[in-house]
Amino acid sequence: MNATTQTYIETVKVSDIPWHRLTTTYGRATDFPAHLEVLWDMKDVDAIDAAGEELAQNIEHQSTLWHATPFALIFLLRIFKKAVEEQGHNEIARYLVKELAELFIIIAECIRDGLMLEHVDQLSNFEDMLNEEYLWPEEYDEDEDVLRYEEEEVFPDDLFFSFYYYSLQVLLLCKPLLDKNNKYEVTLLELLTEIEN
Repeated sequence: MNATTQTYIETVKVSDIPWHRLTTTYGRATDFPAHLEVLWDMKDVDAIDAAGEELAQNIEHQSTLWHATPFALIFLLRIFKKAVEEQGHNEIARYLVKELAELFIIIAECIRDGLMLEHVDQLSNFEDMLNEEYLWPEEYDEDEDVLRYEEEEVFPDDLFFSFYYYSLQVLLLCKPLLDKNNKYEVTLLELLTEIEN
C-alpha cells in the first residue's frame, strides 16, 4: 500500500464523504454516518445490531461491493480498532469485535473472488472515487436511480474495480489487530494473507 492511500484511510473524516451521493445495495448511503456513530458509541447491543445490519446489507450483496463500501470500511476499521482496545473491560466491545470480524470475512471473500476475474486497473487514488464524474446526483430520486441502473455502464470498469481494490487496502490495515487465538480473526487473517500473496 502506498503512503498516500494509507494517509487517506487514516485521516479522512466522516464529514468529508458525500454519503448521499454514493450507491449501496438498496439506494444511497445517506444514513451511514448515523449508523457508524451508533457502532462507535458501543452503548446498546440492540441499536448496534440494527445499525450493523443496515450497514452490512448495504455494503455487500451477493458478492457485489458498492461505491459506499470502501468508505464505510474506513470507519468500520476505526470502530474495530477501538473495540479491540476496549474488549478487555467492555462486553459490548467484545461483541462488536466478533460481529465486525465476521463482516470483514464476508467482504474479504468478495474481494478474493473479484480479484480472480479479469479486471482493469483501479483508479490511481482512493479519493478519486469521489470525483464529480462518479458521484450520483445531489437530489435523490428513486425512479431516476432505477433508470440509471438500466444503463449499460452504471459504473466505469476502473471505478467498479476500485470498490474492491480499496476495500482490500482498508482491510489489510486490520491485520496487526487480529488475535491469533480467535477463530474468526484467524480466518480473516488467513483470507487477507491469501489475497495479498
